[in-house]
Amino acid sequence: MDGFEANEGIILIAATNRPDVLDPALLRPGRFDRQVYVPNPDINGRENILKVHVRKVPLAPDVNLKTVARGTPGFSGADLANLVNEAALMAARRNKRMVTQGEFEDAKDKVMMGAERKSLVMTEEEKMLTAYHEGGHAILALNVKSTDPVHKATIIPRGRALGMVMQLPERDKLSMSYEQMTSRLIIMMGGRVAEEMVFGKDKVTSGAQSDIEQATRLARMMVTRWGFSPELGAVSYGENQDEVFLGMSVARTQNVSEATAQKIDMEIRRLVEEGHDEARKILEAKRSDLEVLAKGLLEFETLSGDEIKDLLIGKKPNRESTIEPTTPRPSTVPPAGKSRPRSGPGTIEPEPQPQT
Repeated sequence: MDGFEANEGIILIAATNRPDVLDPALLRPGRFDRQVYVPNPDINGRENILKVHVRKVPLAPDVNLKTVARGTPGFSGADLANLVNEAALMAARRNKRMVTQGEFEDAKDKVMMGAERKSLVMTEEEKMLTAYHEGGHAILALNVKSTDPVHKATIIPRGRALGMVMQLPERDKLSMSYEQMTSRLIIMMGGRVAEEMVFGKDKVTSGAQSDIEQATRLARMMVTRWGFSPELGAVSYGENQDEVFLGMSVARTQNVSEATAQKIDMEIRRLVEEGHDEARKILEAKRSDLEVLAKGLLEFETLSGDEIKDLLIGKKPNRESTIEPTTPRPSTVPPAGKSRPRSGPGTIEPEPQPQT
């Protein structure tokens, strides 16, 4: 690759997942003539990759790979292969002949959020708080102007979360509108607002920590990166950083003035508080739906998006599975040792066989 030898007929191919740490000499013109960036697959690519990995896996009729692909944005091919393996292992542990959609959903939750914390014992009060918290998120997701459809809500603890409301996008998103951002802020505030409305401010828990962090991060991006603040205008603002012994740099990077930093903080707080107030307004109007959904989560623990909609119109979910028989499957492993037939009328005693 030094450019002086006439090495004809040689093709050099290289791959990396860390192009940011490559030596700049490798990337100079004349070294690698083509640079191909391979991103993670989109929704159609994920569906096709799943079809490859499930070829040898017996699937139940209810499995919808398009739904699985929708629920795995950002997954690579290796992630999808791991997902299929996890689903197959779960089906085997549950003594099923086929992998159902339920196994794919549980495997996806395990990969994305961690395994179920079955050893965690929640009190009835904690369960009720979690049910109203997640119910608040779900009710708002069903009633704001612009958001993704609700896929499911659960109060089963996973990882560090005591519950979750999952929304699935119809397609991979390349950008977000202002309406979608404000709708997301409203949904994020739903858990805290529901706790305040039902239990009072003195009983509010720390369960909204992640929601508040995500809402603050989104509002900061809206103000400092995307120009959605009338007060600050369409200007990109960096953050002040203190660099201490990072390489040879020992300096303080000042990107915004103190007055501008205060305006940024005020605008972030305004956006989050507007989402909080709108969430309260919607939940007060839909208080009866919140009560119904919270009681449904306490009874069934996990509800799909369709089951939530049915529950709100008075139809209870049907949990009887028609995919697998209710009787346990007989074991395919033969019993240890050879059973001898009982002697008696109508039976034939086996004759001893010569040993070879």
